[in-house]
Amino acid sequence: MVVSKPHVHRPSSTGSISSSPSVTTTTTTTTSGKSEDLLFLNFTDTHKKILNTLVRSNPNLLSGSFSLLVHNPRVLEFDNKRSYFYQKLATATVNDDNRYSAVTLNLNVRRQYVFEDSFHQFAGKSGAEIRHGKLNVKFYEEEGVDAGGVTREWFTVLSRQMFNPDYALFKPSAADKITYQPNPQSWANPDHLLYFKFVGRIIGKAICDQRLFDAYFTRSFYKHMLGRPVDYKDMEAVDPEYFKSLQWILDNDITDIVDETFSVHVDDFGQLRIVDLIPDGRNIPVTQENKVEYVRLVSEQRLTVAIQDQINAFLEGFHELVPKDLIQIMNEQEVELLISGLPDIDVDDWRNNTEYHGGYSSSCVQIQWFWRAVRAFDQEERAKLLQFVTGTSKVPLEGFSKLQGSGGYQKFQIHKDFSSNLRLPSAHTCFNQLDLPLYESYEVLRDQLLTAISECSTGFGFS
Repeated sequence: MVVSKPHVHRPSSTGSISSSPSVTTTTTTTTSGKSEDLLFLNFTDTHKKILNTLVRSNPNLLSGSFSLLVHNPRVLEFDNKRSYFYQKLATATVNDDNRYSAVTLNLNVRRQYVFEDSFHQFAGKSGAEIRHGKLNVKFYEEEGVDAGGVTREWFTVLSRQMFNPDYALFKPSAADKITYQPNPQSWANPDHLLYFKFVGRIIGKAICDQRLFDAYFTRSFYKHMLGRPVDYKDMEAVDPEYFKSLQWILDNDITDIVDETFSVHVDDFGQLRIVDLIPDGRNIPVTQENKVEYVRLVSEQRLTVAIQDQINAFLEGFHELVPKDLIQIMNEQEVELLISGLPDIDVDDWRNNTEYHGGYSSSCVQIQWFWRAVRAFDQEERAKLLQFVTGTSKVPLEGFSKLQGSGGYQKFQIHKDFSSNLRLPSAHTCFNQLDLPLYESYEVLRDQLLTAISECSTGFGFS
């Protein structure tokens, strides 16, 4: 997915003043507010490193004099957000009804049926019981006292079984086969919405207990967890070919070429039905004038509307344990890291399994600078770079030689971007491809790369 665009300067805070007294007051106030917001953003951006260092040394600052930083979460680095998140989660738990604080959640499950057995044993429990209760897991007919290791194994087995196609809950993305999206046909399983609520609870419990959960979702699904809108670019991770057709429609004059209407055909196990995107959409043609609205609506239909019930059920369970406003300090990348953890990335293996195209080679100075920057990055920055280019921070067990793309195994690629060295790096996640401009110094390359991986998923400062 192309996740960054040419860098553009933020608009000037200077506003025009109307001759009307009433309008003048409103405009001046609005302009003043925007100016203050801009000053705050510029200040925190400029001093991002020192602010994070201060917060790291004294996390309580975020609950005191530095609390405004929470309102500009792109400035906070992930480790500081995570510390703040768990601090507030603990406070919410203490203030909650703690009748269940000493409750033990005893689970006796069959290893081959962990998902079903756990689902049934959780079904009669409230969100508060699950949030406060201490898990004590026993695998049927297996020895072992749960001092933490058995619970960890339970989370691992559960994360694998919930993607079992027999449950029809999730579908692997066409782009990489390792990230998942709710299956719009999950209704074939009569208990599917109860299962989605259970999955939301389990992921929420893993977060509350600070247990890593080996589950990776599409970027659009992480957006749904945060209550953020999706757009057509998110389609690339779900259906790369369909994304290409939408991009072509946007980039070209479709007059007398495209024969589409404001409707989509849905295949329900061999039964075709038409879904209107707008009232009577099947009789309204897509034209050059309305094509942008069509692309927006058809993307929304595929990524949101078609799985709205599944999303709602998941969020119902998830928000029983994790407050909605608290999780929203994260961006999509960071939600993945919160759930699944920071990967242990072997830079040598990464570099040895990278291909170069468009005139780049391993000896080019920009490539040397790139790997110098990657080695200088901390664990979080490397994970975000991997997410930026491949769509996920997950590294295959076999290493970077087994990275997945839309057509199977696809190594990490760096392509030369000839357009302008003022552009930010951009990425195509279904090809594991980074487009890297010809920057003129190491410092510029490193700064532009950090800007791209830190900001492009949040939508700040770009058009």
